[in-house]
Amino acid sequence: MNNLSNKHGITSRQTFIRFLEVFQQDLIDNRQSWENKTLEDFLEALTRYTQDIQGFYNNTKQDINADKASWQVFADLLQGAKVYE
Repeated sequence: MNNLSNKHGITSRQTFIRFLEVFQQDLIDNRQSWENKTLEDFLEALTRYTQDIQGFYNNTKQDINADKASWQVFADLLQGAKVYE
């Protein structure tokens, strides 16, 4: 998965806004790489990925607590929902 959120270092509201702009452009430019192309599918995947994201952080040895809201966690959730099955 091309992780846009890690490329952009989401540490503030402004960097999150920039991430969203890049994320939207990625949908426009690379729609074929998105597993969840409709809003309904994306929201379903977002819900499931939100439930599972701590496992992702643990498996990739990232010292992130998903229960502590941050701009980075929000970006990671959106990025994951793009392809989560």
